[in-house]
Amino acid sequence: MKHASPDEIRIAVRDSYGRIAANDQSGCGCGCGSETDGPTQLATAMGYADTDLGDAPEGANLGLGCGNPHAIASLEPGETVVDLGSGAGFDCFLAARKVGDSGSVIGVDMTPQMITKARANARKAGAANVSFRLGEIEHVPVADNTADVIMSNCVINLSPEKEQVFSEAFRVLRSGGRLAVADVVASAPLPAAAKENLKAYTACV
Repeated sequence: MKHASPDEIRIAVRDSYGRIAANDQSGCGCGCGSETDGPTQLATAMGYADTDLGDAPEGANLGLGCGNPHAIASLEPGETVVDLGSGAGFDCFLAARKVGDSGSVIGVDMTPQMITKARANARKAGAANVSFRLGEIEHVPVADNTADVIMSNCVINLSPEKEQVFSEAFRVLRSGGRLAVADVVASAPLPAAAKENLKAYTACV
């Protein structure tokens, strides 16, 4: 990205999603769906079941994803899950139900406002097997060989250092662990104007 360093990109992304959390906004941050669709309609369109939507506390689903990583995660009771870019916790709370009391879920997000919101949602839901940690997905605040599954929903595309994200993911995964990622990818080269536009970048272009 022209004239924008990785740190400048992260600041722009953090500010954008911080405003969403602070203002209790919802909608599609990654260019999927339409501006008139609410979080529930977007989640349904992405394959989440009504029972999934009922498993998350109110305010956890901000409609910021672009797919359903649970469709490929095959979560089992007792597993440890790490969600990269966990936002207000929507996918974490669904994972918590699936891994049960013998499992655990760790959400990682670099936006303080999102972490505050997610922790409040966890208290509201009484979700004792979910925790949220402030940190960048390029430098995941989780020990080596911790996770059975790493999930992420429309977040890795926002990183200016994607190879580092995957390096961290494999560091945190246990041997035989699984990645379940829903994201957007470029199928053709982006025009320079799009690549140089931080506002477009924070909206997943």
